[in-house]
Amino acid sequence: MSLVLTERAAEEVRRIVEQQKLEEGAFLRVGVTGGGCSGFSYSLGFDNTFDEKADSKASCHGVDVVVDKKSALYLDGTTVDFYDGIEKRGFTFENPNAVKSCGCGSSFQA
Repeated sequence: MSLVLTERAAEEVRRIVEQQKLEEGAFLRVGVTGGGCSGFSYSLGFDNTFDEKADSKASCHGVDVVVDKKSALYLDGTTVDFYDGIEKRGFTFENPNAVKSCGCGSSFQA
């Protein structure tokens, strides 16, 4: 899997895990779903169900990240970062496979 979670994003994921008191073994699941204003939307969530045939798992800065193999086609080479500024706050995606993105950055065309 060649999706990268930055150190800043990993810190935020660990903060959320601790704050929400998620159970041991929970990992970050990153994916792509149909929809959004540009065709595909990014999805982020916590999960503890891993399917060796359908998922890929990697560790980035101490955070386990899982991507299903269908989403991996669209996320290859993507960097997930966390931005915390005055004008916005949240996870960002730098996806080299996106040919067009919407203004909010949460959806894209491949």
